[in-house]
Amino acid sequence: MTKRVFFFGEGKAEGDSKRRDLLGGKGAGLAEMTGLGLPVPPGLTISTEVCTAYFANPKEPGLPEGVDAEIAEALKKVEASTGMTFGDPENPLLVSVRSGARASMPGMMDTILNLGLNDACAEGLAKKTGDARFAYDAYRRFIAMYSDVALEIAREPFNTALDKLRVKTAQAKGHDVTRINAEELKKKVPDSELSAEDLKALVVEFKAIVKSASGKDFPSDPLEQLRGAIRAVFKSWNTHRAIVYRRMHDIPDSWGTACNVQAMVFGNLGDTSATGVAFTRNPSTGEKKLFGEWLPKAQGEDVVAGIRTPFPIDGSPDSLELKMPDAYRALTKICDTLEAHFRDMQDLEFTIQSGKLYMLQCRSGKRTSRAAVRIAVEQCKEKLITEEEAILRVDASSLDQLLHPTLDPKAPKKFLARGLAASPGAAVGHIVFSADEAEKRASQGKPVILVRIETSPEDIHGMKAARGIITSRGGMTSHAAVIARGMGKACIAGCSAASINYAEEKMTISVYDDAGRQAEVVTLKKGDIVTIDGSSGTIYAGEVPTIPAALAGEFGELMAWADKVRTMKVRANADTPLDARTARSFGAEGIGLCRTEHMFFDEERISAMREMILSDDVQSRERALAKLIPFQRADFVGIFQEMRGLKVTIRLLDPPLHEFLPNDPKQLQQLSRTMGVSVERLQERTKDLHEFNPMLGHRGCRLAVTYPEIYAMQVRAILEAAAQVASEGTEVYPEIMIPLAITAGELDRMRVIVDKVAAEVFAGANGKAAVPFSFGTMVELPRAAIVADELAKVAEFFSFGTNDLTQSAMGLSRDDAGKFLPAYVESGLLPKDPFVSIDTEGVGALVKLAVERGRKTRPDIKLGICGEHGGDPASCHFFQAVGLDYVSCSPFRVPIARLAVSQAALRLRAKPA
Repeated sequence: MTKRVFFFGEGKAEGDSKRRDLLGGKGAGLAEMTGLGLPVPPGLTISTEVCTAYFANPKEPGLPEGVDAEIAEALKKVEASTGMTFGDPENPLLVSVRSGARASMPGMMDTILNLGLNDACAEGLAKKTGDARFAYDAYRRFIAMYSDVALEIAREPFNTALDKLRVKTAQAKGHDVTRINAEELKKKVPDSELSAEDLKALVVEFKAIVKSASGKDFPSDPLEQLRGAIRAVFKSWNTHRAIVYRRMHDIPDSWGTACNVQAMVFGNLGDTSATGVAFTRNPSTGEKKLFGEWLPKAQGEDVVAGIRTPFPIDGSPDSLELKMPDAYRALTKICDTLEAHFRDMQDLEFTIQSGKLYMLQCRSGKRTSRAAVRIAVEQCKEKLITEEEAILRVDASSLDQLLHPTLDPKAPKKFLARGLAASPGAAVGHIVFSADEAEKRASQGKPVILVRIETSPEDIHGMKAARGIITSRGGMTSHAAVIARGMGKACIAGCSAASINYAEEKMTISVYDDAGRQAEVVTLKKGDIVTIDGSSGTIYAGEVPTIPAALAGEFGELMAWADKVRTMKVRANADTPLDARTARSFGAEGIGLCRTEHMFFDEERISAMREMILSDDVQSRERALAKLIPFQRADFVGIFQEMRGLKVTIRLLDPPLHEFLPNDPKQLQQLSRTMGVSVERLQERTKDLHEFNPMLGHRGCRLAVTYPEIYAMQVRAILEAAAQVASEGTEVYPEIMIPLAITAGELDRMRVIVDKVAAEVFAGANGKAAVPFSFGTMVELPRAAIVADELAKVAEFFSFGTNDLTQSAMGLSRDDAGKFLPAYVESGLLPKDPFVSIDTEGVGALVKLAVERGRKTRPDIKLGICGEHGGDPASCHFFQAVGLDYVSCSPFRVPIARLAVSQAALRLRAKPA
């Protein structure tokens, strides 16, 4: 029988530490640290295969036969290793039960600590340690956590009981509790000041809450507790928050999670005990310096959940370095060992029990994009990794974080408060106080800032929807901070100056002057606008202007390495000279799509365009088009000048003509006067142009079949502009692209138009020198892909318009599919949104077919893609595999595409033949 439960401890691990698919990330890390001889409490890992089997029968999930026996056998090894016995009242072994998927999902699944306690074991623990306060603190924590996670009893009654105990203690200390809010009460009476007697009474009250809520006694049998905790960990794989996180990070539902059962070590056992989280490098900046937080007399949940505000590991009077120097030195040495071993920045959890350091977790640390780039480049220079490994280390999609604006330093700002700079970047939005409200407003197109006392995994959908996040509690490794950094969202954590009232949906901020005196109290209500700077931890009132991001330093080095290995070029979709300039600044090697219809919407142009559309004869249309030529020519001159010798693919007019027509009566009357035609006649003509399904209607080259003068005007503007720029000494390479062609005959007819105009332009009275240009088509319909061999007889290049190809191949409308596509993705009917990442099996098969057939006819045909998939890393990998020459995407996604196609080239090179 395949082994399903793996023991680790005493320097040996049964599991193969490289099998993350089986042991999960946490289990693999524990096995690896154990094998390295690091101080790891012994434990066991229940494999991901057990989780998969657990859900095999959705109607009645359960552990597969024989697993209980394997767990019991491994648990005996843990008992032997620790010298303690699970369930023994005199010498009780307590364990933690934690999830551990193969991909890191921080905070998304459940954990239970101190498992194995009952009344007898709590008494035994108190006697063994000589610390009753510690024993009953652990017991009350366990009851509350187990009830929440395994018994699904809400936390609120437990929190209320704890707050009542705090009030009682505060009164005994002489505090006027009528003037203390809940936040101040926790500061006045921290958990460490609750007495053993009070905590023992709290345990009794907690068990009464369980009885009242469930009708059953809290389970006292440690084995029953263990079975319930394991089931709860597996069930948490399918919680809403975990599913949302998997969707965001493309983690397959089929992976499941492992479950780790590990002997407890206690950070709340007296003054020489502590707990903390550390990163071997700064996860926000990438600086090579130990970074993290710790709490004395605490357990791990206190740090990551923001229950108490932690202290920095170093660099402050309350640092671990100063308070527990021996443990700090041990931690520093272990950090160096693990980073050298894994050759990557590590995220660590540790506990100090009675002065001895124990390691509870190591994993590749979540980091901002800026930090990822710096770490990859610096580790390469430190000879830890190669240039190619550095390229592969950075998530191409995450570069988006580097490409967004920051606050304008010269703009006036009204300072409100400062918290911890938990995740860099600037964000402006309307404040909201719930995840649901954030999601609702964001779906309406409104920018929002999610404000919470502290976030929890249940807030994941609101964090995803928000532009930025503010919390009044929590530290740099709190849930809000870790998740925001992973998402690339600006985040300010632990802003203690902010008092948040969910019931009244308001945030009250005490604003202090430079001398530390309270200057004013500002109340912000739901919907008010604030600006946050996650890089400095600052909140400002109202909207502060932003400036574009500056890309240099390590980013430039990484991109230079990437450019050396990639084989595909990266162009940009750009319609204006400004777009072209932006694209070049991000490293674009040409323009893969210039959409000429975007040039007609300026006020002085649209009237001529409408006049052309509503004209009844060729002569009238040509007169209107003559008004447009100077504008088009000027636009192309500007674009050619900006691109300075790089290729520019220009798509001739594509959308149906009715999209340019006025709906406003005043605009119709103005057009009537300009054209000398009655309003009634214009309304009738507008009605004639209306289409029931314009996406498949009179658009693209079909316009030029009926109105060839439209394309003739555009070609003239392109070639005259090219000739003008060429005469100034700048190389010009225009590529004229025909949209929506499905027959070689259409392309033949379009080529006649283009060649006729070219002959007129270059042989005209001005004696302009001929400028070489290419003629090609956009492959955006299934038939075009199927007959690509015929199209290639005329077309010198193909550009795949994968947006429309996806619509036409899958029968989906981008404008309407949002109503049901999410359900398809969430239920697994589609792996991803096909408009975000290309459907490789269907749409991708059409692309591959067109590539093969096009090259068969014309071996030197140039092939590119200009749909939005050009900026999607997963799609770029596919385009590399099928042999495209370039991808094209929006200017701000050019760096993403440059890195993505470099990674695709490296991965395909490493793939076995």
